[in-house]
Amino acid sequence: MQARTLGEKPLIPTILAAAVATADTHVHFADLPLRPEVFTLGFFTLRWYSIAYIAGILIGWWYLLKLLAQPGAPMARRHADDLVFYATLGIILGGRLGYVVFYAPEMFLHPLRILRLWDGGMSFHGGVIGTSLGLILFARKHQLNWLRVHDYIACCVPFGLFFGRLANFVNGELWGKPTDVAWGIVFERTVAFGLTEPARHPSQLYEAGLEGIALFALLWFAFWKTKARYDPGKLVGLFVLGYGLARFTVEFFREPDSQLREFAEKTGLHMGQWLCVPMILGGLYLILTAARRRVRVEPIAGSQSVA
Repeated sequence: MQARTLGEKPLIPTILAAAVATADTHVHFADLPLRPEVFTLGFFTLRWYSIAYIAGILIGWWYLLKLLAQPGAPMARRHADDLVFYATLGIILGGRLGYVVFYAPEMFLHPLRILRLWDGGMSFHGGVIGTSLGLILFARKHQLNWLRVHDYIACCVPFGLFFGRLANFVNGELWGKPTDVAWGIVFERTVAFGLTEPARHPSQLYEAGLEGIALFALLWFAFWKTKARYDPGKLVGLFVLGYGLARFTVEFFREPDSQLREFAEKTGLHMGQWLCVPMILGGLYLILTAARRRVRVEPIAGSQSVA
């Protein structure tokens, strides 16, 4: 198939050449005081990626306690510690297995690679599945409404997303497509050795803003300024829909994973975008059907029942 053209020049090489030509005017990632490791002591290395997960879980747990103190909570404060264990297990197991299944199935031929969490990273979509399964088990154990438990946890997840995307940026990974925008960043080792590195979209920061800050603001407003928490499934629906739309949009500015580049070219969308489609549809369903699930809420915590 013949390449599209812009005048007499191929379109893709023209865009790449323009990005390379302006790369010297952009910030170079190598010049930033950022390193993946916080410190190394002997054989132990603490990475910012680990700090991001720990910070997301701890701050999420703190915020969850704030939510549970409000009228109509689906569980008591005493449930929070147990819930964090189930959620953390779901994040780690689901996130890692999701990455292997969706992005690197060849790892199943080398099982020990699966245990190396820094080798490729985690899949958010797999983490969602793992966390949901963990929350369902938790709710069944304590005889709680699993959908309302999901609503409250959904309000806390943006913290982890924000810190996780910042860690991606610090690691210099998951960078965006070549660009000549003023805020483009020249990352390292994005092209074959010997070629000039182009400026690229800092797509990690785009995702931190949309999936972290904007999504948290949406859920904060829905929880604190509306009665959404009394409609089972509405908050988690807003989260799933909001994340799906944010991730689907940012993927247009992000390079596909190298091993899935051919998949993206054949299907027209990145793997991350295809995985967001069921999230968007599922989120819409949960929001539109939430009102019919509303019943009189007798709180596990708090002091008021709410019609």
